[in-house]
Amino acid sequence: MAEPTVGITPPTVMTIAGTDSGGGAGVAADLRAMAACGAHGCVAVTAVTVQNTLGVTGVHTIPPETVAAQIEAVATDIALGAVKTGMLADTPIIEAIVGACDRVGIGGEGIPLVIDPVAASMHGDPLLADTALDAYRTLLFPRAVLATPNLDEVRLLAGVDVHDRAAQYEAAKVMHAFGPRYVLIKGGHLREDTDVCVDLLYDGHTFTELPGPRFATGNTHGGGDNMASAIASGLARGMEVPEAVVFGKRYVTEAVRHSYPLGKGHGPISPLWTVRNWWEQTV
Repeated sequence: MAEPTVGITPPTVMTIAGTDSGGGAGVAADLRAMAACGAHGCVAVTAVTVQNTLGVTGVHTIPPETVAAQIEAVATDIALGAVKTGMLADTPIIEAIVGACDRVGIGGEGIPLVIDPVAASMHGDPLLADTALDAYRTLLFPRAVLATPNLDEVRLLAGVDVHDRAAQYEAAKVMHAFGPRYVLIKGGHLREDTDVCVDLLYDGHTFTELPGPRFATGNTHGGGDNMASAIASGLARGMEVPEAVVFGKRYVTEAVRHSYPLGKGHGPISPLWTVRNWWEQTV
């Protein structure tokens, strides 16, 4: 029997997020993106959703102390290179996450923390209690190296309704004032841009526009999860935030380009473009 080859341990990233039983978003999407971007993914599950490509029909939260215990169990054993959040459900869970992160050195000047403030599914189904918005503003954003809201989340968190580029710039200023070192205002929902999708990165001083093609597809499920996971993977690989954001933008652009239909509703974006050469040659 041949001896196995011992590989080089890849950078590690943790996702603190909910599940998607349809596999398009949540921790399933996060782990796929992390693997595609060269990172080992770890998980702290916050909630279990009953979900398919048509929508969310149930949300069952995990006890806050169990969420915190997952974070601490991993972080005290495995050297995490970055952490990203997804669906956090409610204030008690956010408070438990913040406590656990503080105890193990995640966020602030410690392990880079990327906050993707998931408030609703792409179908509009709520995934965050309204009362938890302030917990994002006061507890999570000040600890984040980067926040990655879409325009719906900007409206809920910052009170800015973005319909044009000028409002996107204003939203970046308001979101940055909540405390993250960088904020990325994603432009996927800015419908005045018919041929281009422009994300806007802001560090409190400098604005950087990140344009990419806009594709005529409804199969964009999990796009935000994938992008935040790709950026976190870049940070775990040693990239600075601007470089990691460019890395994440390229990854998610190609994942949307290669998205596929699934079920009767919105299909997912696809990380499979990153491994296409391998499986085309072996199947």
